[in-house]
Amino acid sequence: MLTIIPDEMETGKFHSYLLGAVAPRPIAFASTIDEDGNPNLSPFSFFNVFGSNPATLIFSPARRVRGNTTKHTLDNVLATKEVVINVVNYDMVQQMSLSSTEYPKGVNEFIKAGFTMLKSEEIKPFRVTESPVQFECIVKDVIFTGYEGGAGNLIICEVLKMHISEAVLDENGEIDQHKIDLVARAGGNYYSRAKDGFFEIPKPISTLGIGVDNIPSEIRNSTILTGNDLGMLGNVAQMPSKETVDNFGKEHPQFIGLETTKKHIFAREFLKNNHIESAWNVLLLN
Repeated sequence: MLTIIPDEMETGKFHSYLLGAVAPRPIAFASTIDEDGNPNLSPFSFFNVFGSNPATLIFSPARRVRGNTTKHTLDNVLATKEVVINVVNYDMVQQMSLSSTEYPKGVNEFIKAGFTMLKSEEIKPFRVTESPVQFECIVKDVIFTGYEGGAGNLIICEVLKMHISEAVLDENGEIDQHKIDLVARAGGNYYSRAKDGFFEIPKPISTLGIGVDNIPSEIRNSTILTGNDLGMLGNVAQMPSKETVDNFGKEHPQFIGLETTKKHIFAREFLKNNHIESAWNVLLLN
């Protein structure tokens, strides 16, 4: 048996062991605003429920292992003491992953990831319309477990209001676990879906993805492509060049001259198999 003493191992390596061993973990999709009112949206899997009276949720935007810096979410809750915690289901998981990209301060991840901002009723941060359950919370306390890279920052939240989509309720008014279709985080690129077990999503690129907002409108407003599809398309550093698209067309002439609907159908098939560049090429072919 491998035995590890945390202090004797590089933090990043031990971090990966922890995430692989303590899994699957629920995801807190945290919406905050800064002191100037700029929205921020980011997922965290150090999260759970810790009481129902008062209703208490705790999540931790840990200090980055590399660089020992703090997340915008932590900075915002320290300043405003408010947060919306949205849950994540399978239909939005690719967009959620895209939103975890380290965009600069002030960039609105709602827009980058293609989510819809929904005004909260009790607090200032926006809810995620696409999330089936949203918790409006005030921050009661923040516990700092340390000040080195990888240290946790436990944000203790009290729920003021809980919003549940009626689409995920059963005939008795209870949450149907099949309908809500939640996903959870595991180690590496792995996630867990109650219906199907584990699946992989490549981590967002180290460079900034173009975001859903920079996808051409005729693609972004497709009736065929889903939010997950758009999330995958938005997680590229740049769209293929005209030369690349033209070369793809020469190699695959069957895709040239297709009507929009058929192009989108073929692109979606490529995305299902994680062939993102091919999907882009089909979409951009004339």
